[in-house]
Amino acid sequence: MSVEPSIKKSELRIILNKECAKMPWSDLQRFFASGNAVHIDESLDLIDAAAEFALDNKTVIKPWVDADLLGSVSDELAQRWWDEEASVWAVVVAPWVFVQGLKDE
Repeated sequence: MSVEPSIKKSELRIILNKECAKMPWSDLQRFFASGNAVHIDESLDLIDAAAEFALDNKTVIKPWVDADLLGSVSDELAQRWWDEEASVWAVVVAPWVFVQGLKDE
């Protein structure tokens, strides 16, 4: 997804929400292997985080990165999701795929 400079966050959230899907972590291995899988902590809203990233809102993103709430999927987490045959929420903000573990349903 490329973001036009004039797009509003509310419009972007609608687009990202429509593109968000629950999918098996195993389907996202090529993104993880290429370093393009970004983990969003469950305390954050996946769509909000992806929108802020797409809008390059560094003032919002940096504190999340500093607090380890947003960053590359760790090898340990990737292995755990693989072993558990887990599904995750995923949304693309090219070239990245933002992923978030499923909350207990």
